[in-house]
Amino acid sequence: MGDEGWIELKFRLADGTDIGPSKYSQFTTVASLKENIIAQWPKDKENGPKMINEIKLINGGKILENNTTLSEARSIQICEHPGMVTTMHVVLPPSRRDEKLQNEPPVKNSCVCCIL
Repeated sequence: MGDEGWIELKFRLADGTDIGPSKYSQFTTVASLKENIIAQWPKDKENGPKMINEIKLINGGKILENNTTLSEARSIQICEHPGMVTTMHVVLPPSRRDEKLQNEPPVKNSCVCCIL
């Protein structure tokens, strides 16, 4: 069978670093890809995802649904270019700390000035 039915993927993180490339079966689901991303998340990066629902995978400008297989994802051209690596973008929600900062009211200047 060789490489037929296998897709080589890498996952691009927001800071421009990559996870992979690795080969996956065309029957691999997006949920399985997300589980692999969590397992391979770089240890030196903060705020890594803990659950697959925290991750969005984007390929060809489309967000891929968890139950979709690679062969069902129309934006991935399977076996069209042997040896080519497909890059998927990994998007995470803002960190809880960033959300907390956005929800807090602006800090008022508490400086008191007096002109004599």
